[in-house]
Amino acid sequence: MNRHIWDFVRRGCAACGFGPLVLAVLYLVLQQQGTLEFLTVDQVCHGIFSLSALAFIAGGMNFIYQIEQLPLMAAISIHGSVLYISYLATYLINGWLEWGIVPTLVFTGIFLIVYLVIWVIIYSVIKKNTDRINEILKQKQHDLS
Repeated sequence: MNRHIWDFVRRGCAACGFGPLVLAVLYLVLQQQGTLEFLTVDQVCHGIFSLSALAFIAGGMNFIYQIEQLPLMAAISIHGSVLYISYLATYLINGWLEWGIVPTLVFTGIFLIVYLVIWVIIYSVIKKNTDRINEILKQKQHDLS
């Protein structure tokens, strides 16, 4: 178990630096759209800390797929749930999402769709690579016969 905790921390630290970078891009996009005119020091600090924490959690959570005893669907469920809670909390803390049932439901729907699309892409790429490797192995096996 200690190995998994260390792996989480290592992956989280590697991803942590991307949080402020994503935040800077987000603030620039909002400024260009005219949605954001100025930021207080408090808003910038909340943004930096919350996005760094979010990046740490998102990067660290990928360790879950290294736990061989955990079924894939359980790993996906845990990963998705932790990311959902982390993203929702970050959006609410920073005021990027209004408190309420409707905004939360819209956020939830968008999150689920994006998460599903990402997993479909990952599955397709892995399946394609696996099929290619299996074909190569079949060819090698046929050549040896």
